[in-house]
Amino acid sequence: MARVRLDPARRREALLRAAVARIEAQGVAALRIADVAADLGVSAALVLYHFASKEQLVAAAFAHAAEEDLVRLRRVLDRPAPALPRLRAAVRWYAPTGRAKGWRLWIEGWAVSLREPALREVAGALDREWKAALARVIAEGAAAGEFTCPDPAGTSWRLTAFLDGLAVQTTAYPGALPRATLLSWADEALARELGLPGAGGSGGGAAPGTPDPGIPDLGIPDP
Repeated sequence: MARVRLDPARRREALLRAAVARIEAQGVAALRIADVAADLGVSAALVLYHFASKEQLVAAAFAHAAEEDLVRLRRVLDRPAPALPRLRAAVRWYAPTGRAKGWRLWIEGWAVSLREPALREVAGALDREWKAALARVIAEGAAAGEFTCPDPAGTSWRLTAFLDGLAVQTTAYPGALPRATLLSWADEALARELGLPGAGGSGGGAAPGTPDPGIPDLGIPDP
């Protein structure tokens, strides 16, 4: 069967998707240019035409996956609704139980970033975009009087740091916590940061599967 010829932009995207799939399945260390090429039925030389090295391919794959997640996050945050239910939907989507981020990919990226400055720069820039998007909506809600938050940027950092930590634990130790508990903790963390009723503090959160009483639901099914 003849190989389908793609324009350069579509070929590059196909290579990135193949690289993302490989990284999520086997990690960065085991990634080989030849394997990405074989997955698409192309030559290694074609991969190297688009990406001069494995390091460039990894950084671009990480950026590609993260940008797709950022687009989805903005769709959640930009819905025509009050800030509070948008934030709840975004936090639940970002949490390790949701569809945000291929968490294995992000954890691999963080680990490799310790040794690869190029990937560290890409990962850091994308992480700042995530935080800025959340901080913007937090500021909107505070300005509208939905809740009180004197430091939207700090709140965004604390929320994402908490959720990132949960993601590392639950990815490393699958099944360690029930999904309902993780969602309850995510709701509770948001309520606590915004000074809302129902913030709890015992760590138990709301009943399994029950939205935090201080946070109205946006009507979006939980991811």
